[in-house]
Amino acid sequence: MCDTMVARPEGTKSGALIFAKNSDRGANEAQYLQHVPRLTHPHGAKLKCTYITIPQVETTYAVLLSRPFWIWGAEMGSNEFGLIIGNEAVYSKIAPQAEEALLGMDLLRLGLERATNADEAVAVITSLLEAHGQGGNCGHIGRFEYHNSFLIADRHGDAFVLETVGRQWALERVDIRRTISNAYSIGDRIERASQGLVAQAVSRGFVREGDAFNFSAAYAPPKRTRFASGMSRFCRSTALMERRALQSPAAMMAILRDRGPRAELEKEWRPDGAMGGTICAHGSWGPVRRHGQTTASWVAELGSGRSVHWVTGTSAPDTSIFKPVFFGPGFEGAELPDFGPAPTDRYDPKTLWWAHERLHRAVLEDYAPRLAVYAGARDRLEAGFIARVEALMTRGGTASEAGALSKTIWAEAAEAETQWLADVLKIPARSRHLPSHLYRMHWKKLARLAKMPA
Repeated sequence: MCDTMVARPEGTKSGALIFAKNSDRGANEAQYLQHVPRLTHPHGAKLKCTYITIPQVETTYAVLLSRPFWIWGAEMGSNEFGLIIGNEAVYSKIAPQAEEALLGMDLLRLGLERATNADEAVAVITSLLEAHGQGGNCGHIGRFEYHNSFLIADRHGDAFVLETVGRQWALERVDIRRTISNAYSIGDRIERASQGLVAQAVSRGFVREGDAFNFSAAYAPPKRTRFASGMSRFCRSTALMERRALQSPAAMMAILRDRGPRAELEKEWRPDGAMGGTICAHGSWGPVRRHGQTTASWVAELGSGRSVHWVTGTSAPDTSIFKPVFFGPGFEGAELPDFGPAPTDRYDPKTLWWAHERLHRAVLEDYAPRLAVYAGARDRLEAGFIARVEALMTRGGTASEAGALSKTIWAEAAEAETQWLADVLKIPARSRHLPSHLYRMHWKKLARLAKMPA
């Protein structure tokens, strides 16, 4: 389960486009930040995606990706031109294809590697979808197939929602702000669509021929949509964005950390059970969250001399800190931070993702008091990071200066997390406030599977 959102330049404080996404995957499904440079390929070259092989193009553009460790594609990413894309699992009255084809995450990466702007990315993704289809197991453990939706945006301020069902698709242009979640959300505001989309709905009996066509009304399965909490999270993220007239990176970070309306009222709120529509997702024993943990978060500010990506590279943004990466127009050649070695689904403290898991899972043992130990320090440190980055961009700092600042901030963040873990472990878990037995058993099983130390 995921949530993705965008505010076009008219809706932001800086006049740049702002994009944000929480990627929700399996709780042990480590995600990896990866930079791939621009590459040239010989004529007739082939490309092995997650499952299938397709023709390669002559040139693939430089990309910055956040991807599950075992998948070729990515949950979210950007390219050297300031194009950025996030994808979501969506569910239809038509079952997704189990036969291996392109995954939605493959289509996302292909769009970034082969397009220079949002409109081109739509063309790349839809043409590959129609040619090769989408399908295959997307689950890290067990089987999990789904259709895909995409939020596609660029530094020029263009943004689109692309929703698919099999090889068919519908496209909506974003006005000022938009969110997507694990539910179809395009109604009758369809800018473009695949040739067979309406005919397929008619042939399946989803709509009568000649009636006004509403994509989500025709294709969305009401029961599955409610079960996946996609519509409730879509409504929550939309409402949170509408609370502010103008968006900023800090405001988007706050939305990605949102734990839902219940947490606003409960001092001792904890992520235990079937939590429903929380944007910041913690794995739990409930039927929805059992496979839905926020495993990485990303906020990007693109355009108006800004090409900065605020990434956690770690799970659970409420326990994590956002760190800047300068990548894109205006910061060509900026040195990137060291993202460390690629993780797997086994505990490895040398990787960024698993190093943070010790802090994240320690907090989960007694959420409210343990998070409170460092949440204020995290917010102050992060605000300082934002101020330093803003100062550099305002005065027109060079790519070399940006790279140096990013590396310094990443080092400060790593040092802070080490201290926060020590501080959290000094707080004994309160026996009267322990999470439920099912919750504790769930996380103990995950620790055994990952071979995490006690």
